[in-house]
Amino acid sequence: MINTANFGAELKRLGFNFFCGVPCSYLKNLINFTINDCEYVMATNEGEAIAIAAGVSLGGKKSVVLMQNSGLTNATSPLISLTYPFQIPILGFISLRGEPGLPDEPQHELMGQITPELLTVMNLKWEYLSSDVNEAKRQLERANRCIDLNESYFFIVKKGTFDTVPLLQEKEEEKLNGIHQNKSSNDELPTRYEALAVINSLKNPSTIQLATTGKTGRELYELEDSRNNLYMVGSMGCVSSLGLGLALARPDKSIIAIDGDGALLMRLGNLATNGVCSPPNLLHILLDNNSHDSTGGQRTVSNHIHFSEIAAACAYPRSIYAHNLEELAESIKNWQRDQQLTFIYLKIASGSKKELGRPKMKPFEVKKRLQVFLDD
Repeated sequence: MINTANFGAELKRLGFNFFCGVPCSYLKNLINFTINDCEYVMATNEGEAIAIAAGVSLGGKKSVVLMQNSGLTNATSPLISLTYPFQIPILGFISLRGEPGLPDEPQHELMGQITPELLTVMNLKWEYLSSDVNEAKRQLERANRCIDLNESYFFIVKKGTFDTVPLLQEKEEEKLNGIHQNKSSNDELPTRYEALAVINSLKNPSTIQLATTGKTGRELYELEDSRNNLYMVGSMGCVSSLGLGLALARPDKSIIAIDGDGALLMRLGNLATNGVCSPPNLLHILLDNNSHDSTGGQRTVSNHIHFSEIAAACAYPRSIYAHNLEELAESIKNWQRDQQLTFIYLKIASGSKKELGRPKMKPFEVKKRLQVFLDD
């Protein structure tokens, strides 16, 4: 059995100070250590945890994800279509519930058999974490070398690997809404391109713009390709979580996460984590056209959802319903003058710019360019 505090100290020595995840009884002692002694974000699901950790890594900090292997299926989308194409390295610890030969609950049986295979299929380097602390430290050194080469590395953790660490009392601060503006007039329904033009025109020299997957990223690219932009591919629904991680890692930068209705509906739990963490330098803008525009315009259920009210209920300090481009612009300027985590909702027209191109750079090249911008 590993001395958890000793192992945690080695993680910190190697520069791993940010942790994110979803609890598992096999990992509870390591999770308790990170909550007690490090920066830890409790995610609502494992895919969100991967995206948050990716944002932290993008911001130049080493990040760690902790999860049960049953949640690995939830994490596959960002692992396959975010961290892999953008070459964003994270360190992962995955418990081995349902280990073959050991009694466990029936829902863990199949995942226990296929966990190693899943990691291999996803081109992730991995190994079983040793229960000997000295060997485990050597394993961390190997993993750290991979992280330095922009390669993620995962450890499969068996039952009883970590010794007991009691969870210290966590301080909870009450989260209150500062401003909540609901719909009060008719929507003018500008195009997405027009809305992006307003957002882009108001950026300052320290602003980073993260555009959700699909037509949003492509239209922003066509509007102005800039080294402070990141055009998300795949990992649908993860843009605000990526923005959260980046905002936490780089409080000196202004982060704008531009979301879509179909994407946000996939991962509404992100709003809860964002609201609780509340980095003031994060602006979350939702452009809602009530459709999956990049896949043929099929309708979403967004017409029945009150997003600004949900964001307010999830403890966003500011949640604003913008009815037109003028209100969008004014809300962005207010955030720039007095930064607090802010959610801006704008209904837009369906459809997109004709003959829309695609970014010429590969995702990992976009990431490298953005990291140069971050370091300037």
